[in-house]
Amino acid sequence: MTTQRTTRRGKQAVAAAAVVAALLSTAACGGGDDEGKGNGKAAAAGFDAANNKIANASAKKGGTLKFAGVQDADSWDTTRGYYGFVWNFMRYYSRQLVTSKTEPGKTGSELTPDLATARAKITDGGKTYTYTLRDGVSWEDGKPITSQDVKYGIERQWAQDVLSGGPVYLRDILDPKGEYKGPYKDTSKDKLGLKAIDTPDAKTIVFHLPAANSDFEEILALTSSSPVRQDKDTKSKYGLKPFSSGPYKFESYSPNKSVVLVRNENWKQSSDPVRKPLPDKITLNLFSNADDMDNRLIAGDFDLDINQTGLSPQGRIKALKEHKANLDNPVSGYVRYASFPQIVKPFDNIHCRKAVIYGADHKSLQTARGGPVAGGDIGTNMLPPSVPGSEGQKYDPYGTAANDGAANTAKAKEELKACGKPNGFKTTIAVRNNKPVEVATAESLQASLDKIGIKVDIDQYDGSQGSGIIGNPTVVKKKNYGIIIMGWGPDFPSVQGYGAPLWDSKYILESGNNNFAMIKDKAIDANFDKFTTELDDAKKAQIATEINHQVMEGGYYLPFVFEKFINWRSSRLTNVYTTDAYSGTYDFISLGVTK
Repeated sequence: MTTQRTTRRGKQAVAAAAVVAALLSTAACGGGDDEGKGNGKAAAAGFDAANNKIANASAKKGGTLKFAGVQDADSWDTTRGYYGFVWNFMRYYSRQLVTSKTEPGKTGSELTPDLATARAKITDGGKTYTYTLRDGVSWEDGKPITSQDVKYGIERQWAQDVLSGGPVYLRDILDPKGEYKGPYKDTSKDKLGLKAIDTPDAKTIVFHLPAANSDFEEILALTSSSPVRQDKDTKSKYGLKPFSSGPYKFESYSPNKSVVLVRNENWKQSSDPVRKPLPDKITLNLFSNADDMDNRLIAGDFDLDINQTGLSPQGRIKALKEHKANLDNPVSGYVRYASFPQIVKPFDNIHCRKAVIYGADHKSLQTARGGPVAGGDIGTNMLPPSVPGSEGQKYDPYGTAANDGAANTAKAKEELKACGKPNGFKTTIAVRNNKPVEVATAESLQASLDKIGIKVDIDQYDGSQGSGIIGNPTVVKKKNYGIIIMGWGPDFPSVQGYGAPLWDSKYILESGNNNFAMIKDKAIDANFDKFTTELDDAKKAQIATEINHQVMEGGYYLPFVFEKFINWRSSRLTNVYTTDAYSGTYDFISLGVTK
């Protein structure tokens, strides 16, 4: 899963990171005002009070919930959106057959029936999934939601030529041979020609998988599996005003400026056991400057940051000093890392890759990311804590945490000698030009590698064009990008939902590639194949652990941090809690406000 983050530019980010890291260390030890000054009439809940638990519980309805942000959606179209905060926000106006529980922490990532009356009836050795829709589920104009609407919404994933973006797991699972051409090229009269899905009546939908996939229901819980009604499908323009199946509907949307949602009067609480919508209205105002937004949040003009990527350095400092009770410090579910493309020499040699891992000053990299509180724990491997099979820092194959993050210069030089480069070599780090914290990270890595003879240039490419630059292996090789700085979080909480796009060779693409290391390991591929057909959760976790070990032993990555954020919540917010379903961010659908 991708995110968008905006922080301050330039080398100031390095100095700011050091100052903030020191300040946050004090805050973590209990410094600052735990009672908090807060904003508005209600009392703030307290520092970290909403981290995996509910703060300010209330069933009171009414008022306006006010989001702020510096990044608009990639699309508000349920088929096309791929940002984590967009999936979270979409649950206001979209429903799925099954969805994540509205509960804090790990429980929030568990599935529960939504449009469906129950979890799937699974038959035929895990290849057939049958659902029945609830009574009373309706669109914003009052018409019933049908199984055909659900099928049509899913079919839109095949129309990538018109609806580019969004996850396409279902295409690979239901139509591995690529035989279906999508609803816009469908020659059947009803445009429901995808053979893998049957709709025998308006309330029943049956999925026929060519091969079992143990994460299939997790994938159906993604917002890309939301129903779409054919007569309301405006194709590429659908994201400008999606037609609601949830408790709220679009009143207005001005791209890069604002969104206003109001109650959907045809939504029925009796048909929806998941959502308990409290605000009467939900607004989003978008800013061009993160510091301006943070100041408005702290002033009490808005309730929370929709992007959920944490306060910027300036805002963190002020908030921790004056409003600590309005802050939470969740683990984000993301791993931030450097990847080594094997198509760029000398990173085709495992020892050259390991030389960088050992030669990096991991403590300095952590500081560049924001320190132990705002940046996260030092990363020792590539599987985030929210994914079953993760061992956290206990799995530390390069002794990174055991050495308190310090560079292991002796081991680095041994690896340089083993890779035939005893005096070092030259390479280039690719980093997004619109991500100052990543530039700061690159500068930290550059400084530590210089000490072992590895000379690094930093190329700041256009961050908005990443899929055609670092996502294009031909460009990566041409530009000599031996090190790519990036981050990744799970699309759904499994090693398939996190690691398949990064490590499975079948996901290597000519453009939009995320397997930057160009891993083509038959043993890893075999484990992914084994994982998708394994139904026992404990065995799935064991396979995930093994895949993570295989990746780390190959020296394909240098993990920086298991990421953490400092997130703001206004004192007006009720029912605030972080959830693993959305990578440690707040669960938007449960939020209420005091008037």
